[in-house]
Amino acid sequence: MFRISQYMQELSAPKPAGPKQNPPAPVVIWNLIRRCNLTCKHCYSISADKDFPGELTTEEIYAVLTDLRAFRVPVLILSGGEPLLRPDIFDIARRAKGLGFYVGLSSNGTLIDESTIDRIAGCDFDYVGVSLDGIGATHDKFRRMQGAFAASLQGIRLCRDRGLKIGVRFTLTQDNAQDLPALLELVDKEGIDRFYFSHLNYAGRGNTNRKDDAQHRLTRWAMDLLFDTCWTYQQRGLHKEFTSGNNDADGVYFLHWVEKRFPDRVENIRARLIQWGGNSSGVNVANIDNLGNVHPDTMWWHYSLGNVRQRPFSEIWMDVSDSLMAGLKQFPRSVSGRCGECRHFAICNGNTRVRAQQLTGDPWAEDPGCYLDDDEIGVSPGRERIAAMPHCRIRRGP
Repeated sequence: MFRISQYMQELSAPKPAGPKQNPPAPVVIWNLIRRCNLTCKHCYSISADKDFPGELTTEEIYAVLTDLRAFRVPVLILSGGEPLLRPDIFDIARRAKGLGFYVGLSSNGTLIDESTIDRIAGCDFDYVGVSLDGIGATHDKFRRMQGAFAASLQGIRLCRDRGLKIGVRFTLTQDNAQDLPALLELVDKEGIDRFYFSHLNYAGRGNTNRKDDAQHRLTRWAMDLLFDTCWTYQQRGLHKEFTSGNNDADGVYFLHWVEKRFPDRVENIRARLIQWGGNSSGVNVANIDNLGNVHPDTMWWHYSLGNVRQRPFSEIWMDVSDSLMAGLKQFPRSVSGRCGECRHFAICNGNTRVRAQQLTGDPWAEDPGCYLDDDEIGVSPGRERIAAMPHCRIRRGP
């Protein structure tokens, strides 16, 4: 995750960069349930409105919570599917809060209504994130449900009015980019605390629909808009969080944005970005799915490191006998192609490895999602790049 607002504050009031400090354990995004009342185009968990057998029981979840706390996990994001479809979600949230975790709820927002808001507010979630992939009909098309936008917006308003920290998540594709300016206006008008901008990652339906991934020029336009908007808030003395995720090239692109506007502050920002260090899948970010499988992050559902029913999360996470986990924890990572030759590797750490793996079968190949030009990253121009090709199923056998 790239915390844009943090670096805008640094532009306003520069401070010397200290040594890189990793948290004691990863943030854990926990998909407690796979069932969802929506079937979104870019869903990494390929959820559907049906029950999925074999999900962790309440008592199993409580046991894992105890292990996570002892392992010093600081943050839990309770997700799905749609977590509000799980009957014990409020019991789980209260247990997690009681153990001292920072607890976030990741929802599509359609089930946050007058019948649930009291229980949501009663859990005292530290943060509630709701996905909006456009305005009105655009969002409804992505979510494949008419009226989804209106229901989600109502859920956002209910959380806001109860004093909960509320955020909007937006995943950019070619089919919804035109709604980004209006969505940023909505965030301002509705008094929403946080805007999370996600690049499309090639997992679940997001992999199947990767042909819809925003082209590089469009991505640059979106990031410029996001940076300019965030800087305007900073100049006005207004606090609103802007973050981006699933493309660590954002940090390098931000450095170029600073070079054009604040050349005297480039070196300080560069030092801060190196301190951040880019992609941290398998290190500072972890995922547990509905069946108890542990993954390097939410986009690696096709690759399991182990299951919490067989081994504690704390043991699985520290096991580097798995080649993928060993490579992700290696610093610096051993990455090939233009990513390996990039002069800004210390900032992005080779970007998101799952896109490379999904397209080439090699998790250490260059990331096709990098939207920076050759001259911007200091590699020889003219080489052929890995392109994001439309997904197709491979038929095996006769």
